[in-house]
Amino acid sequence: MRGKIIKGIAGFYYIWCEDENLYECKAKGGFRKDGIKPLVGDDVEIQVLDEAQRLGNVEEILPRKNELIRPAVANVDQAMIIFAMAEPMPNLNLLDRFLVMMEWQNLDTVICFSKQDVVDGEREEQLKVIYRLCGNQVLAFSSKENTGMEEVRQCLKGKTTVLAGPSGVGKSSLLNRLYPQAQSETGAISEKIGRGKHTTRHSELFHIDKGTFLFDTPGFSSLRLPDVPKEELKHYFTEFTPYIGQCKYLGCTHIHEPGCVVREKLEKGIICHSRYDNYVQMFEELAESGRKVIWRNKK
Repeated sequence: MRGKIIKGIAGFYYIWCEDENLYECKAKGGFRKDGIKPLVGDDVEIQVLDEAQRLGNVEEILPRKNELIRPAVANVDQAMIIFAMAEPMPNLNLLDRFLVMMEWQNLDTVICFSKQDVVDGEREEQLKVIYRLCGNQVLAFSSKENTGMEEVRQCLKGKTTVLAGPSGVGKSSLLNRLYPQAQSETGAISEKIGRGKHTTRHSELFHIDKGTFLFDTPGFSSLRLPDVPKEELKHYFTEFTPYIGQCKYLGCTHIHEPGCVVREKLEKGIICHSRYDNYVQMFEELAESGRKVIWRNKK
């Protein structure tokens, strides 16, 4: 029988199957031998071992559309990165790391600012301007006031979206607004495995509407940069892209070289200072670590 992995905990995989039932499954030993780990979002074939208890084995992982490294999920159409406008104040360095990671994984990204009700319109517009400059769709919402939800729903419609962002920014509140059944479905899994009240420690997948799926992922307080050489980092800051090849020196890093068009645009306010400062910090971090490229996107 065919199904989709919606959650994986401690070697058990919870599969939402075509008969509209949830099965608890173990993966066959051959996956481990072949170095394959089932991911949330995988389409799979299972063997049913006990129909009454809804138990089975994962027999086959069907071909993946793509595979994200962090969060570790499969078959994703887009990412929605959520940060609060305040309470807590947004860590824009962490947000930019998320954007680099998603750009590296070749994934369309929507930036969604939560807690719209706790800031004024000027602060909201400042944040939106920064990230519209780098070509992202930027939304704002308030779960408390139920504002901005229709725009979010339209953005998600017909796609498989991964929610990502730090803890405490309202991802779970948004999910509850979009899909109130999430808590009861998660509770059913928690009861089955003998765990208590839900907190998002693992990625899990919810079927919001026909053709619309939503991954909820753990919050991150930090995020390691992807494994790219420092010279390639500039390609993941999309607002630099229009100026590639226009600098005085071929291979300009946009850090210290004379005749750098990116830094000219920075001085004119066309490129945002906070984004550029975070680029420099990441560049120096990669220079210190000397990492090499490891490309794992299958798109």
